[in-house]
Amino acid sequence: MSKKTSEETNSLHENESLLARKRNKDKPHPLPNSDTSSHQTSSFPIVGIGASAGGLAAFEAFFSGMPADSEPGMAFVLVQHLAPDHKSMLKDLIKRYTRMQVFEVEDGMSVRPNCAYIIPPGHDMSFLQGCLKLHKPAAPRGHRLPIDYFFRSLANDQGERAIAVVLSGTGSDGALGIRAIKGEGGMIMVQSPDSTEYDGMPRSAISTGLVDFVIPPSEMADALIAYSLHAFGKVSTKAKSTEKGREDSLMTIFELLRGHRGHDFSYYKPSTVERRIERRMALLQIDSIEKYVEYLRRADGERDALFRDLLIGVTNFFRDSESFGTLEKRIIPKLFAGKRPKDPIRIWSAGCSTGEEAYSIAILLHEYMENLRESFSLQVFATDIDEQSIATARRGIYPASIAADIGPKRLWHYFSEESVTS
Repeated sequence: MSKKTSEETNSLHENESLLARKRNKDKPHPLPNSDTSSHQTSSFPIVGIGASAGGLAAFEAFFSGMPADSEPGMAFVLVQHLAPDHKSMLKDLIKRYTRMQVFEVEDGMSVRPNCAYIIPPGHDMSFLQGCLKLHKPAAPRGHRLPIDYFFRSLANDQGERAIAVVLSGTGSDGALGIRAIKGEGGMIMVQSPDSTEYDGMPRSAISTGLVDFVIPPSEMADALIAYSLHAFGKVSTKAKSTEKGREDSLMTIFELLRGHRGHDFSYYKPSTVERRIERRMALLQIDSIEKYVEYLRRADGERDALFRDLLIGVTNFFRDSESFGTLEKRIIPKLFAGKRPKDPIRIWSAGCSTGEEAYSIAILLHEYMENLRESFSLQVFATDIDEQSIATARRGIYPASIAADIGPKRLWHYFSEESVTS
């Protein structure tokens, strides 16, 4: 299932309103947002693994693929949908397939590499400064999103060392969380739908367009270890290049992207650009930037992938509550001041990504207009250089887990629930 903005009478690139008003009978309870403190990254990757229905078989396949004769050099945190009174079988199951220590999480437990940690029943869990924190669920059973909750905190705390794995399950839990992790430079891996018992969660994750690997769980351990070796130091990508060689290669990459997509990245923050390039190299297991340049020359698809990686940012509905509060209380009233009924009210959302900001603005405009009991022509113009993001925004279909950001009243008033088959 998904949440879809109710009416799309217009293209986002055209002179048209984004606002809609269908209703959803269900009123999901929102999850609290993760903390926004600065990253306190560990020296090793943290792999968050989320599963729901069919998860036991998927976890079993995942850990049975873990090499028995080597240490993976990362920590694994398992989040599964469980009833509060359900005794988890995961700990005993995983111990059959790995030499790693396996723990059921206790509040404040610190995380070490080469260990697996399992969420206990009846809790939400977050990651903060290298420790796992347990919380009383903020939403009633049936509306909880423990995987999104954990992934978002992991992204916030660990940045590019955060890795998300989405396994078998119904619904869309995890889809918002992987966006947060990808926006911070992390990596996303999803179980191939044809290998699942229930493919709702994997398909929802794949539909974001942010997934790096779609593979069976039995192949995930090898892919994770290979990625980690390239991304986090044992296979150095910098030692093989001189400083001038790297600068020349970066300029060549900028020229290739400018020729391919017409956008100049040479003015972007150098450290951010280099990290995103190194992430692509790690995914492809390419160990020098010169080799990556040669690959980039040959592969149009990789130029598209790097272009999207350089543009990805963290976005969600009403993301910066302070800024949206200022917009609602101080800016929007001034836009309406002195306007007559039927007059146009126009806002431009530049760099709109997948549309959440534009729709959030449209909702605030409409709420203010309703309070005035007047009718105005509301128009939000939303633009972005990424065609794939614009296509997502124009389509206006989002996972049910947006309930974490919107709240039940707005969800009911501005969104309708639809079954998505594609």
